[in-house]
Amino acid sequence: MTAGAGSTDTAQILLVEDNPGDVRLTKEAFKQGRIENDLHVVSDGTEALDFLAQQNEYSDAPRPDLILLDLNLPRTDGEEVLLELKADPQLRSIPVIVLTSSRAEEDIARSYELHANAYLTKPVDPDEFIETVRAFEEFWFSVVRLPPEVEQQ
Repeated sequence: MTAGAGSTDTAQILLVEDNPGDVRLTKEAFKQGRIENDLHVVSDGTEALDFLAQQNEYSDAPRPDLILLDLNLPRTDGEEVLLELKADPQLRSIPVIVLTSSRAEEDIARSYELHANAYLTKPVDPDEFIETVRAFEEFWFSVVRLPPEVEQQ
Protein backbone atom coordinates (compact mmCIF):
# COMPACT_ATOMS: atom_id res chain seq x y z
CA MET A 1 0.00 0.00 0.00
CA THR A 2 1.16 3.48 -0.67
CA ALA A 3 -0.67 5.62 1.82
CA GLY A 4 -0.65 9.35 1.57
CA ALA A 5 -2.60 12.24 0.17
CA GLY A 6 -5.67 11.00 -1.63
CA SER A 7 -5.13 7.34 -0.72
CA THR A 8 -8.24 5.27 -0.04
CA ASP A 9 -6.46 2.10 1.10
CA THR A 10 -6.56 1.01 4.70
CA ALA A 11 -3.39 1.91 6.56
CA GLN A 12 -1.70 -0.90 8.50
CA ILE A 13 -0.35 0.51 11.78
CA LEU A 14 1.68 -1.44 14.30
CA LEU A 15 1.47 -0.08 17.85
CA VAL A 16 4.19 -1.42 20.14
CA GLU A 17 2.98 -0.44 23.60
CA ASP A 18 2.91 -2.25 26.95
CA ASN A 19 0.65 0.19 28.82
CA PRO A 20 -3.01 -0.88 28.41
CA GLY A 21 -4.22 2.66 29.15
CA ASP A 22 -2.11 4.12 26.35
CA VAL A 23 -3.29 1.38 23.99
CA ARG A 24 -6.90 2.27 24.82
CA LEU A 25 -6.29 6.00 24.28
CA THR A 26 -4.52 5.35 20.98
CA LYS A 27 -7.39 3.18 19.76
CA GLU A 28 -9.86 5.89 20.80
CA ALA A 29 -7.88 8.55 18.92
CA PHE A 30 -7.77 6.45 15.76
CA LYS A 31 -11.48 5.68 16.06
CA GLN A 32 -12.22 9.41 16.21
CA GLY A 33 -9.95 10.11 13.24
CA ARG A 34 -11.05 10.17 9.63
CA ILE A 35 -8.39 7.82 8.33
CA GLU A 36 -9.24 4.18 7.66
CA ASN A 37 -6.68 2.04 9.43
CA ASP A 38 -6.06 -1.37 10.90
CA LEU A 39 -4.33 -0.96 14.24
CA HIS A 40 -2.30 -4.00 15.29
CA VAL A 41 -1.06 -4.02 18.87
CA VAL A 42 1.83 -5.91 20.44
CA SER A 43 2.91 -5.40 24.04
CA ASP A 44 6.68 -5.85 23.91
CA GLY A 45 9.67 -5.62 21.62
CA THR A 46 10.01 -9.36 21.13
CA GLU A 47 6.43 -9.57 19.85
CA ALA A 48 7.10 -6.56 17.60
CA LEU A 49 10.09 -8.29 16.01
CA ASP A 50 8.03 -11.49 15.55
CA PHE A 51 5.23 -9.46 13.96
CA LEU A 52 7.64 -7.76 11.56
CA ALA A 53 9.35 -11.06 10.68
CA GLN A 54 5.95 -12.77 10.31
CA GLN A 55 7.01 -15.57 12.61
CA ASN A 56 5.50 -17.57 15.48
CA GLU A 57 1.92 -16.43 16.16
CA TYR A 58 2.30 -13.58 13.63
CA SER A 59 2.91 -15.70 10.51
CA ASP A 60 0.00 -14.00 8.71
CA ALA A 61 0.70 -10.47 9.98
CA PRO A 62 0.55 -7.69 7.38
CA ARG A 63 3.54 -5.47 6.70
CA PRO A 64 2.88 -2.24 8.60
CA ASP A 65 2.80 1.07 6.76
CA LEU A 66 3.83 2.81 9.97
CA ILE A 67 5.06 1.79 13.42
CA LEU A 68 4.29 3.59 16.68
CA LEU A 69 7.00 2.48 19.09
CA ASP A 70 7.30 2.96 22.83
CA LEU A 71 10.90 2.89 24.10
CA ASN A 72 10.31 1.43 27.55
CA LEU A 73 9.20 -2.11 26.76
CA PRO A 74 9.56 -5.46 28.51
CA ARG A 75 11.84 -8.18 27.09
CA THR A 76 13.26 -6.37 24.03
CA ASP A 77 13.25 -2.57 24.47
CA GLY A 78 12.27 -0.02 21.85
CA GLU A 79 15.85 0.93 20.99
CA GLU A 80 16.68 -2.68 20.13
CA VAL A 81 13.52 -2.95 18.00
CA LEU A 82 14.52 0.21 16.15
CA LEU A 83 18.08 -1.05 15.69
CA GLU A 84 16.97 -4.40 14.26
CA LEU A 85 14.22 -2.89 12.11
CA LYS A 86 16.47 -0.30 10.49
CA ALA A 87 19.19 -2.93 9.88
CA ASP A 88 16.78 -5.05 7.80
CA PRO A 89 16.72 -4.02 4.10
CA GLN A 90 13.15 -5.34 3.75
CA LEU A 91 11.81 -3.31 6.69
CA ARG A 92 13.99 -0.23 7.07
CA SER A 93 11.76 1.95 4.86
CA ILE A 94 8.81 1.59 7.26
CA PRO A 95 8.48 4.91 9.12
CA VAL A 96 8.87 4.57 12.88
CA ILE A 97 7.38 7.13 15.22
CA VAL A 98 8.69 6.89 18.76
CA LEU A 99 5.72 7.59 21.05
CA THR A 100 6.99 7.50 24.61
CA SER A 101 6.72 9.16 28.00
CA SER A 102 10.47 9.88 28.07
CA ARG A 103 11.50 13.50 27.70
CA ALA A 104 15.19 12.65 28.20
CA GLU A 105 17.45 14.38 25.68
CA GLU A 106 19.58 11.23 25.36
CA ASP A 107 16.50 9.16 24.40
CA ILE A 108 15.53 11.72 21.78
CA ALA A 109 19.06 11.87 20.34
CA ARG A 110 19.48 8.08 20.41
CA SER A 111 16.13 7.51 18.67
CA TYR A 112 17.12 9.77 15.80
CA GLU A 113 20.59 8.17 15.65
CA LEU A 114 18.78 4.86 15.17
CA HIS A 115 16.79 6.43 12.31
CA ALA A 116 13.42 7.05 13.97
CA ASN A 117 11.32 9.24 11.69
CA ALA A 118 9.81 11.27 14.55
CA TYR A 119 9.84 11.44 18.33
CA LEU A 120 6.63 12.29 20.17
CA THR A 121 6.33 12.61 23.94
CA LYS A 122 3.07 11.23 25.30
CA PRO A 123 1.05 13.95 27.00
CA VAL A 124 -0.13 13.03 30.50
CA ASP A 125 -3.63 14.44 29.95
CA PRO A 126 -5.84 11.87 28.14
CA ASP A 127 -7.51 14.48 25.91
CA GLU A 128 -4.11 15.89 24.89
CA PHE A 129 -2.88 12.35 24.24
CA ILE A 130 -5.83 11.68 21.92
CA GLU A 131 -5.27 15.01 20.13
CA THR A 132 -1.55 14.23 19.67
CA VAL A 133 -2.33 10.85 18.10
CA ARG A 134 -5.02 12.35 15.86
CA ALA A 135 -2.65 15.09 14.66
CA PHE A 136 0.04 12.48 14.00
CA GLU A 137 -2.45 10.33 12.06
CA GLU A 138 -3.64 13.28 9.98
CA PHE A 139 -0.08 14.23 9.08
CA TRP A 140 1.24 10.75 8.28
CA PHE A 141 -1.78 9.53 6.33
CA SER A 142 -3.12 12.68 4.68
CA VAL A 143 -0.02 14.76 3.99
CA VAL A 144 2.99 12.43 3.77
CA ARG A 145 3.55 9.90 1.00
CA LEU A 146 4.75 6.66 2.52
CA PRO A 147 7.27 4.41 0.74
CA PRO A 148 6.12 1.35 -1.19
CA GLU A 149 6.99 -2.08 0.12
CA VAL A 150 10.48 -3.23 -0.85
CA GLU A 151 10.36 -6.27 -3.11
CA GLN A 152 11.95 -9.45 -1.79
CA GLN A 153 15.27 -10.21 -3.51
